[in-house]
Amino acid sequence: MPAAAAEPTHPAADRIELVEVLAALGHPVRLEIVRKLAAGEEAFCGEVVPDLPRSSVTHHLRTLRESGVIYQRPQGRKLFLALRREDLEHRFPGLLELVLACRSRPLDSECDEQPL
Repeated sequence: MPAAAAEPTHPAADRIELVEVLAALGHPVRLEIVRKLAAGEEAFCGEVVPDLPRSSVTHHLRTLRESGVIYQRPQGRKLFLALRREDLEHRFPGLLELVLACRSRPLDSECDEQPL
């Protein structure tokens, strides 16, 4: 009998590191996934992941999960995703809202929000 797939591991909330979160959010594909999950509801992977090769999707989701940005929950053959909004807010207050408020612009542009 084949072994069951292991449940994905997620860092504990107090182990989420800022440098890893920023690195994960620094890629446009991963940032778009986070934006789609920002509504707050758990979503099926196919609803939020852009049309990319499976290996790319796997890489981006693993990066987001291992950095503590998302939860992944397998259910049968489907994979459900959820943003770890509360954990991120507790660990780094205001960071997620700031990142979500920024639009994709050239590197010399500023966010829509004014600095504090």
